[in-house]
Amino acid sequence: MKKNYRQVIRLICVGILFVAVLVVLVHKGAIPRFWEQTEEVMQPAEQLETIEIPGPQEEEKTEQEENAQEPAAVDTPQSDEQVQPGADSSQAPEKGNDVQTAETGQEEAELSSEELLNAYLAEDPRTPVQAKGIFVTGAVAGTENTMPALTQLVENSSLNAMVIDVKNDAGEVTYKMELPLSQEIGAEVRYVSDMPQLIRQLKEKGIYLIARIVAFKDPILAEKKPEYAVKNADGSVFHDNNGLAWVNPYNEEVWDYLIDLSKQAAALGFDEIQYDYIRFSTAKGISEADFGVESEGKTKQEAINGFLTKAYETLAPMGVYVSADVFGTIICNESDGRLIGQDYVEMAKHCDYICPMVYPSHYVNNAYGITVPDAKPYDLIYAAVADGEAKLASAREEDPSIHIAKQRPWLQAFTATWVKGHISYKGKQLQDQVRGAADAGVQEWLLWNASNNYNSVKSGL
Repeated sequence: MKKNYRQVIRLICVGILFVAVLVVLVHKGAIPRFWEQTEEVMQPAEQLETIEIPGPQEEEKTEQEENAQEPAAVDTPQSDEQVQPGADSSQAPEKGNDVQTAETGQEEAELSSEELLNAYLAEDPRTPVQAKGIFVTGAVAGTENTMPALTQLVENSSLNAMVIDVKNDAGEVTYKMELPLSQEIGAEVRYVSDMPQLIRQLKEKGIYLIARIVAFKDPILAEKKPEYAVKNADGSVFHDNNGLAWVNPYNEEVWDYLIDLSKQAAALGFDEIQYDYIRFSTAKGISEADFGVESEGKTKQEAINGFLTKAYETLAPMGVYVSADVFGTIICNESDGRLIGQDYVEMAKHCDYICPMVYPSHYVNNAYGITVPDAKPYDLIYAAVADGEAKLASAREEDPSIHIAKQRPWLQAFTATWVKGHISYKGKQLQDQVRGAADAGVQEWLLWNASNNYNSVKSGL
């Protein structure tokens, strides 16, 4: 009897061992799970090129940004568990589509960046905002007293937008972006301790956010990476009248750095990327400067247009708008444009908003027939903005198929005490400028005050 028990126990142990071995083999894949569905489901190719943004903020996009980036008419297949009997067959993957998907991906890979951009703009999913904003430095954006006051100013006035420094004209990145090159050169400064949180807070208030990125005035990058800098004839780094170095606008590695910064800002949730100092230096001695082999056979304007084109083709399909700040005088003075590398109409072909700095204080006496432009804010703004509108309209008429940016001028929110015959700029002077722009056909604008003090013009908002 005992022997029979022992035999039963042995059989049970052998059975358990056999089952354990079988489980291990199935788990390791040695034996297929024949009881499960093994058909592979392939995601259809996107209609537009997908741009991946590395970094910890990748998943912290707002709903607005996700909707703006989602290509139109692309069906996302449901999982096997979600597909219900009788559901629309277009939502479920079908056998035999793998080849078609691969061919679609190959066709898109063969499209140029320009073609991809044009395809995106043809069905532009972005929602335009008629921006009326103020400039805010990174240092002020990170404060606990001034920034809330500026936010309240925007909420309680005709304003609806903020231009916030992401990279300023000192070359500083205003928050911990964790971009390899900006970290390497020590450019990241924690003016804003938590930029994602700041963006969320401002967007909850319905504020349109513009990331200001200073392009080619970058003393940090130029000093830390002299190979990217504008050089003197002897090979040393060129410095402007204030002792600051500039990076070379012909250098495409500089372009890539600026675009990488822009992609990070776009991923955080900024609605627009705006390039300032997107020009060459006008400092004494710049005419003898060495711009390297990259400049051979190219004009300054071609260099600036080249960068802006690449930036626009990269950023617009991400769902953000792109704008460029330009000297107001290049609208009426072509020689100024050639000197700094800005062509008003050509640049307007490669961005969404062209933003001329038409500050009355920055025009010489008798510009547009105005004796002292600073003393006639309405007259100057009307004349300059109307001139800009006429040139953009002419370009549209000449070739209706091409893209031309909208004009959004920078207005003066400061008193230019250094100008002979100047006047104080308060609420009335701001209203005069706004009225001048409106009468010229432009309803949106931005206000510049370097110290972010808008108290003097507050009554005009």
